[in-house]
Amino acid sequence: MELGKVIAINLKQLRTERNLTLGQLSKISGISKAMLSDIEKGNSNPTINTIWKIANGLNVPYTRLMDEIEKEATVIRRSEAVMQTGETEHYRVYCYFRSTPLRNFELFYVELDPHSANVTIGHCEKSQEYIYIIQGQLLLQTEAGDYELGEGDSLMFDSSIKHTYINERDNLLTFIVVNYYPN
Repeated sequence: MELGKVIAINLKQLRTERNLTLGQLSKISGISKAMLSDIEKGNSNPTINTIWKIANGLNVPYTRLMDEIEKEATVIRRSEAVMQTGETEHYRVYCYFRSTPLRNFELFYVELDPHSANVTIGHCEKSQEYIYIIQGQLLLQTEAGDYELGEGDSLMFDSSIKHTYINERDNLLTFIVVNYYPN
């Protein structure tokens, strides 16, 4: 099923389970009522930060808005991974595994073009992010400090704080991100 339709179904379900109006969800997520309505109708393809804001407002993992029923074993080919972009096309995220009621983490493959950056709002409370650099150099700026990572390096940090991925180099930066949501 198309990602926008999946998000529409899950958003409506989560909002109605919590007995929230679009106006109430707008206030807690910082997303306009009109935008939320378009997303719920499946008429919008929300950006990564829009999905984060909604997920944080609903206090659910990012990929909960993209949940589909999974089989017992799942193979996801590179060509099948759903690509999303940040506010610009310089930051691309491919979701391989989403958080489910039985899995409290998400797995992403990320690409960041040379001389570009992407700001990510903080994720839900107590969430942790694990990063593994495949290729290139990452400068990660957080409210708690800055970290420089190269190929083969890894980092875990409190992802409930705002953070920025920066590629200051001339080459494409690729890395894996695992977002973990403790119970």
